[in-house]
Amino acid sequence: QVQLVESGGDLVQAGGSLRLSCAASGRTFSNYAMGWFRQAPGKEREFVAARGWSDGSTYYADSVKGRFTISRDYAKNTVYLQMNSLKPEDTAVYYCAAMGSRWSPPSTREASYDYWGQGTQVTVSS
Repeated sequence: QVQLVESGGDLVQAGGSLRLSCAASGRTFSNYAMGWFRQAPGKEREFVAARGWSDGSTYYADSVKGRFTISRDYAKNTVYLQMNSLKPEDTAVYYCAAMGSRWSPPSTREASYDYWGQGTQVTVSS
């Protein structure tokens, strides 16, 4: 069975950095797009970043562009989210997601992804 497990969430002060990891198992996702979403308390889940296979295709939400970087280690079946210059409004549970169809392009839409992790908590204090 496909499983995605996030890690790296923590409590950090505004301006700090964190690196989230998402380890996938049950399938090799080198030919599948993967992404990150987040859900703040009392709000709906929103898109953060996405990246496809090793073609360089990436997308970022305007709110994180220039501060967050998504990367993938295809050999390790792992996707990362490097978060710099964190703000209190970045506080949320961060979810890793993967698509279910090979060679589909990365997407900002939640409905485009078939597999989801349990989430990891990121809290930014000011």
